[in-house]
Amino acid sequence: CMPPSQWCDGVSDCPNGEDETRCVRLFGPNFILEVYSPVSKSWYPVCHDDWNDDYGKIACKDMGYSMDTYFYSRGVPDVSFKSYMKLNTSAGNIDLYKKLYSSGSCASESVVSLRCIECGLPSKSVSIMNRIVGGSGAVLGQWPWQVSLHVQGTHVCGGSIITPHWLVTAAHCVEGRLSDPLSWRVYAGILNQDEMLFRSGYKVQLIISHPDYDTDSKDNDVALMKLETPLSFTETVRPVCLPNPGMMFQPNQQCWISGWGAEYQGGKTSNNLNYVAVPLIERSRCNAVYIYNGMILPTMICAGDLAGGIDSCQGDSGGPLVTHHHSVWWLVGDTSWGTGCATPNKPGVYGNMTVFTDWIYKNMQVKYSEFFHKF
Repeated sequence: CMPPSQWCDGVSDCPNGEDETRCVRLFGPNFILEVYSPVSKSWYPVCHDDWNDDYGKIACKDMGYSMDTYFYSRGVPDVSFKSYMKLNTSAGNIDLYKKLYSSGSCASESVVSLRCIECGLPSKSVSIMNRIVGGSGAVLGQWPWQVSLHVQGTHVCGGSIITPHWLVTAAHCVEGRLSDPLSWRVYAGILNQDEMLFRSGYKVQLIISHPDYDTDSKDNDVALMKLETPLSFTETVRPVCLPNPGMMFQPNQQCWISGWGAEYQGGKTSNNLNYVAVPLIERSRCNAVYIYNGMILPTMICAGDLAGGIDSCQGDSGGPLVTHHHSVWWLVGDTSWGTGCATPNKPGVYGNMTVFTDWIYKNMQVKYSEFFHKF
């Protein structure tokens, strides 16, 4: 809509103001706040000089978070950057981005680390770091972002909590007639399917499937659900962290999957929430002729044991693939597809969340503002 030189200049030139959204991002495992500079067409960290939580809240709101989840912003020492965005404090009460100018120096030698929501903290770190084969039963609070998605009283898919209003699941879970929000109920903070039958669950207000989702190849297999009423976060209901740009997950990195899916190929849904550790598998390796022979696209990520024996299965779809890094849990992927369950050389395939975060933030922003315009 506009040339990049006019993006993020504090002036809305596009019909929906898209040129002024996505001007901020959080980068890397330390959540470093970066702002887009239209002048040099690149991203710069924000110098911590004169920064405060009021600015932090504005930046979070611009990413699509609501004010009530705001966690903190603080300075992180960093001398590796050559260029910064700095606040011009004498610039009166104007738009945050008009107050920022680029500078080669930063007196505090620290950059802003911004947390828009307290995410990725389980209340129970139950033997999370040891051996699991074929899966074991979870305890309450261990995977507090895991939800069960029901249609007509039956568990159909899993999902992950990312804010009080928003969940991430797989697009293939909400295809066709299941794209109607009225079909769904969401259960959070409950381990047993039996228990859910006696509860009412949360209603879904809106389902947004990725516009480029492909039914056949499962390309872009991700969807968002917006709840009618927000979740209350507790010891057992908490959000997981979305990965930031600049985070690379390594091949063989230990990840975890959880869900109520079948415990063997062709089995029925499990009553209890199970989990298992699975290492990531490099895309080039997963695309080998004897594994998935080129079917693994950039929007996908493989995880599992090529020897078989551990895997996600029917009913785990849409649920989380997470990893622990820098003391928080990150959503690496959503359970998408695979050939059989725990079959040798047929590991699980997951939506690659790093590729989707931009799309997720964009939709959280739009929907918040539309929501407020209606009322």
